[in-house]
Amino acid sequence: MPEIQVGDHVPEVILVGPDRQPVRLSSLLGQPLVLAFFPAAFTPTCTREMCALRDGLERFNQVKARVVGISVDLPASLQAFSDQLGLNFVLLSDYGRQAVRAFGVEDPRPFAGLFPGLARRAVFVVDPQGTVVYRWVSEDPKVEPPYAEVEQAAASVADRTPFVR
Repeated sequence: MPEIQVGDHVPEVILVGPDRQPVRLSSLLGQPLVLAFFPAAFTPTCTREMCALRDGLERFNQVKARVVGISVDLPASLQAFSDQLGLNFVLLSDYGRQAVRAFGVEDPRPFAGLFPGLARRAVFVVDPQGTVVYRWVSEDPKVEPPYAEVEQAAASVADRTPFVR
């Protein structure tokens, strides 16, 4: 499946919230949206990434951007991960792999030889109408996103200036 690119409209997918209720991606639109796909809860790099987003959330709040973490972990695992880290943004489960496939960020390599279909580490910034304005995808699960770029992309959506790398 082709990867979502800058300029594409986000696909309509259904994720699962911490309350185990379905969440349509389209229901999150209407403000700048940062979608942070991560491979697996409770792993070192994912923990660092989620903590970095938590610690930088004020900068996203200043530009009225919503941050959402997405993983194929089960909702209960994501809730435990969120509680352990004291996250101040929502983690949504894509255990059915709808989103990772629709965005083209499903990692075909099995994790530890056991679990196929984890998310590659990826960040998409989406404008209020659902158009992707920033895309970052890593082939190496140990590489964290460029946080300053992500913040700049979210700010550019808020002030309607094009993001330029």
